[in-house]
Amino acid sequence: MPPAIVKTIREEIYWQYAKLISKAAGLGIDSRGFQVSTFIKLRNEKIKWSSAIGEYVKEHENRNVCIYCGLPEKLTLEHLLPRSRGGPNATDNAIFICKKCNSSKGSKRLYEWFGYENRDKIPSIAEGKYLKLIFELHKNMGTLDISRNQLQQLCCKCDLGEECKKIGKEGKLTIYCLEGIFTKQGK
Repeated sequence: MPPAIVKTIREEIYWQYAKLISKAAGLGIDSRGFQVSTFIKLRNEKIKWSSAIGEYVKEHENRNVCIYCGLPEKLTLEHLLPRSRGGPNATDNAIFICKKCNSSKGSKRLYEWFGYENRDKIPSIAEGKYLKLIFELHKNMGTLDISRNQLQQLCCKCDLGEECKKIGKEGKLTIYCLEGIFTKQGK
């Protein structure tokens, strides 16, 4: 769960991104002080997240290796937020992964597929792109500034309630709040 200073969807996205920056700096996910400092800088717009070109370069460093499992396989296009859940057909929502991982992920959202217990094991390339995408989608929906005490606005639209119950976080701000409202189309 994020620290108490993380109060909104926008801030939860920044918190997850601060953890990515901590990993990239070689500090891992246990460097709480660095993460809090980075989060505050992101929130206060003292620093910005990396550009799309940076992720493009990282993606192409190991062009023929699946970023999820690391196997050198023939890669297929995967939408981070599946099209069936309203994900756009855009480069910001696409990565190349192996067929096995693509089939395994199916129509699940990124955090849903990895699971709460593995949320800090998502490859940085995928999570960085995903967080930026989710930020824009929430911005367009007007839900970025929904706070902890307003979560019911999201919970009533979310289809990950059972996952929240399993981890004892029902009604609390978690990574599932970032993606749970992007449900299968037609629901």
